[in-house]
Amino acid sequence: MPIAWLLASALIGYLLGSLPFGYLVARAHGVDIFKAGSGNPGATNVKRTLGAKAGNTVLVLDILKGSLATAWPMLPMLHAPEARLLGLVGIIAAVLGHSYSLFTGFRGGKGVATAAGGLFVLIPAACAIAGVTWVVAFYAFRYVSLASILAAVSVIAASWLLPYHVAIRVVATVLALFVILRHRENIARLLAGTENKFVRKPPAQL
Repeated sequence: MPIAWLLASALIGYLLGSLPFGYLVARAHGVDIFKAGSGNPGATNVKRTLGAKAGNTVLVLDILKGSLATAWPMLPMLHAPEARLLGLVGIIAAVLGHSYSLFTGFRGGKGVATAAGGLFVLIPAACAIAGVTWVVAFYAFRYVSLASILAAVSVIAASWLLPYHVAIRVVATVLALFVILRHRENIARLLAGTENKFVRKPPAQL
């Protein structure tokens, strides 16, 4: 594997992941998302603060950047060596970029949507199981954090139960554990009974 390909995948993945869509969308509405709501630049806080349209826009863009960071080495015209390995490098770099963005002073979100976008390229069946888990958990309990944690756990289980390559299983497990770790404050609030349930706000007035 030429080192240039590995470096390119890591750099492009990190830069794509670092694109702070939550911050940019909020700024377009005149809001500093780091000072609003939970202070997290992810889609959930944007939706709570600015409404469904803004939040869903961030969600889609965060998913897309994870997918692109993973999928670009697999484009047939590039003839990249070990393209799926390069995709694994790309998704890891993208999640790190999202969580520690170069453009926002190394602050960022929890990586759920970005990881989901990349993993969907690599292990779509496992991601579908995680998606169903998220939806069921969210509508049952109305905690986005709990739904995300349970979805991460289901990704780990599904990746090892389904016939994927061991390298993909390991990366999926590491990413899921990273997402869970990023929710450690939410876990503490869930255990204390102080975590906020999701309540949708109306769209912000421009």
